[in-house]
Amino acid sequence: MQENWFTKLDVQPIDIPAAFTLLTRIPLPVDHAKTGERAARAAWAYPFVGAVLGLIAGTIALALAALGVQTGMAASAALGTLMLLTGALHEDGLSDCADGLGGGTTIQRRLEIMKDSRIGAFGAAALGIAILARWSGYDAVVTVDWIWAFIAVGAASRLPMVLVMYGMPLARPGGLAATVGLVTAPVAIIATLLTLILCVASIGLLALPTMAIAVLVCLPLCYLAWRRIEGYTGDILGGCQQIGEIAALATLTTIL
Repeated sequence: MQENWFTKLDVQPIDIPAAFTLLTRIPLPVDHAKTGERAARAAWAYPFVGAVLGLIAGTIALALAALGVQTGMAASAALGTLMLLTGALHEDGLSDCADGLGGGTTIQRRLEIMKDSRIGAFGAAALGIAILARWSGYDAVVTVDWIWAFIAVGAASRLPMVLVMYGMPLARPGGLAATVGLVTAPVAIIATLLTLILCVASIGLLALPTMAIAVLVCLPLCYLAWRRIEGYTGDILGGCQQIGEIAALATLTTIL
């Protein structure tokens, strides 16, 4: 019965390495053709990828703190680890969508700005503020020696990406997000349940406000993307991840 349930939802073990291949620079011995075919269906595993990344970054940060390194430096190491493992994929998305949505007078021009590899004033400002906010949050988490927060934040901040991919249309048919494919309702539901399980296992009932706020704070960006480019791109997804991460950290540190 369990096998039939998973077969109906089309969940396969290859989805996990497919999600890692898309969201990280971690070298995995996978068949890239097969993982590419599973890209959209593998979106349910995004929260798991985030949880693993959080565990790695948290382990390094707390190990440094245990050796006597100042918490601020340990938090910087955590940020650097996350950027190294992801190739700064989400940071790049945040800066690009800030430049694109903040400039241009037409949809086409805004999409061109977002595709441009050069960073503008809006992008630089957004990136700087985001890094500062995340560093402050991780510094507080390292101070209380709470590695489970890293795991929960990593998982919760990837959920908005999946929900946006399900709920919004594509703004650029030929972009990176379009190559991933469309996310179905079952994939979005599994991603939500997986995030809930990971967060509850990590931080208990604090999972509920953390997840809710991580998703809700992305709504203004989604609304702006709808108004300015009539949909989402990979950059919008990156922006949602960064905003969700900051919101999750803000929620947990406020409770702390």
